[in-house]
Amino acid sequence: MKLDSGFFSPTLADAGEAAQRAETLGFDALWTAETSHDPFFPLVIAAQHTKKIKLGTAIAVAFPRSPMVLAQIAWDLQAHSHGRFILGLGTQVRGHNERRFGIKWEHPGPKLREMIQMIHAIWDCWQNSTRPSFVGKFYNFTLMTPFFNPGPIAYPRPQIYIAGVNEYMCRLAGELCDGFHVHPFHSIKYLDEVTLPNVQKGLSNSGRSRRDVALSSTVFVIAGQNSDEIEEAKGPVRQQISFYASTPAYSGVLECHGWGDTARRLTELSKRGAWAEMASEITDEMLEVYAVTAKTDDVVDAIKKRYQGYLDRLAFYFAPGGSDPAVWKKIVAAFNG
Repeated sequence: MKLDSGFFSPTLADAGEAAQRAETLGFDALWTAETSHDPFFPLVIAAQHTKKIKLGTAIAVAFPRSPMVLAQIAWDLQAHSHGRFILGLGTQVRGHNERRFGIKWEHPGPKLREMIQMIHAIWDCWQNSTRPSFVGKFYNFTLMTPFFNPGPIAYPRPQIYIAGVNEYMCRLAGELCDGFHVHPFHSIKYLDEVTLPNVQKGLSNSGRSRRDVALSSTVFVIAGQNSDEIEEAKGPVRQQISFYASTPAYSGVLECHGWGDTARRLTELSKRGAWAEMASEITDEMLEVYAVTAKTDDVVDAIKKRYQGYLDRLAFYFAPGGSDPAVWKKIVAAFNG
């Protein structure tokens, strides 16, 4: 397992320094998210200020952008970073697509499949001068004139990761993608019963093996130097898990453990805007299932014990060592050498 980091730079002005710090600490990859800022802009700056660390999106929301727009952004970032860019895409959920991004929500799984296929076709056209001839239900790519063709680059095409929770996305990752961003809200039981079997189905459909797709996730860790600090660290994790668990599309992660009623209560609370009340629905038993709990000095061993053989790369949702560089160097070295 490789240990990665989220990109927490609050402004573009700080992006270069933040990226250098992550590389100096030894993280293997640096991931941006599409939350309150564009996920691609910081990576342009990060590429200029680093030499080795991989740079990716975890995730960029797919459907507000066309396959051509995403292909062009990724192509430029791959050249600019000297081959270190990973294009991580996610569908988001219906409400955000329609009410936040203002776009049509339609058949997200098949539409994302076509998007990936078309992006690959575009890159093949640019790199190998193949004829643009992709025709799908949602997207078409049949025109590429020299004026709009950036031409080949000196690096392999960017890797594509997708994010997901349910069966279709797991199969799609196995069939067409280089990696799968396992949602932070997961359990080992859910990985065993839903995620891994469906990733394997996709791999089998495309004649590939498990080595061909990397599983990555941001994991919940509850850590502290003593029991009081551990108890205090539970609060933010309860709150975040309750937020994810209130989304109907993710209810299967609770239902897998017989907690479907909790999922429904959380959905109702979220509809009323009762965000502060939701955390109390997440019990200590649930925290043991969905988070790794350990003393700070034992975090690495606890994570490896839980995720060895499941994840190929991971990051922490909440930092177990705060911002102390000495703590982080020790943790990173235990994973990345």
